Amino acid sequence: MSVSTLSASTQDYLKAVWVLSEWTEKPVTPSIIAERIGVTTSTVSITLGKLAKQGFVNHERYGAVTLTPEGEQLALAMVRRHRILETFLVEMLGYTWDEVHDEAERLEHAVSDLLISRLDTHLGHPNRDPHGDPIPSPTGELVNLDEAVMLADVPANTRVRIERVNDAQPEMLREFSRRGIGVGSVLTTADPDPLADTVSVTISGVKTPVLLGAAARRALWVVAADSPKQ
Repeated sequence: MSVSTLSASTQDYLKAVWVLSEWTEKPVTPSIIAERIGVTTSTVSITLGKLAKQGFVNHERYGAVTLTPEGEQLALAMVRRHRILETFLVEMLGYTWDEVHDEAERLEHAVSDLLISRLDTHLGHPNRDPHGDPIPSPTGELVNLDEAVMLADVPANTRVRIERVNDAQPEMLREFSRRGIGVGSVLTTADPDPLADTVSVTISGVKTPVLLGAAARRALWVVAADSPKQ
């Protein structure tokens, strides 16, 4: 089945379940899906019942939501669309990384599988999008980023390289850009300030150390600076 045959709502739900499970090991619940999509929990519960009947999700009442193998395949196709579109917008049309999420959200429902394939070829078959997120291959394979951890969990005086940046808050992406922080940036952490809940980091190529609060450190996913690049 092609993801193009699904309604925009079904596409959104399947992608939301997959993306939510990508960022955390916590169970994906209807309330979390509702918050992400912007609808009520009761609406999510009704829709999940329909998706379960179609064989796309597994969902017990009041329990966690998981994708069936077919649902996961379709979700990965939507994630692939979204991240290829984001990459195209940045690399070919001059968008900045804080502008592309909402634009790709609108476009991903209108494009065909053929157009995505042509964009993928034109871009040279990228395996990461502008935020460092892995782009699924046509068959659903992903670059392995299992070693990446939140900067918030990194001990002081550690040299790391940024692999992924959570794109949920455009204003934070703009602030990262202003401070010289991006995918591939190498930085060294200092001792935290327990009163201010900030950590000073030194960024390679940037003269002045930068103070990062807890939310910013949770948005940055890093690996050891000398780890092989994926």
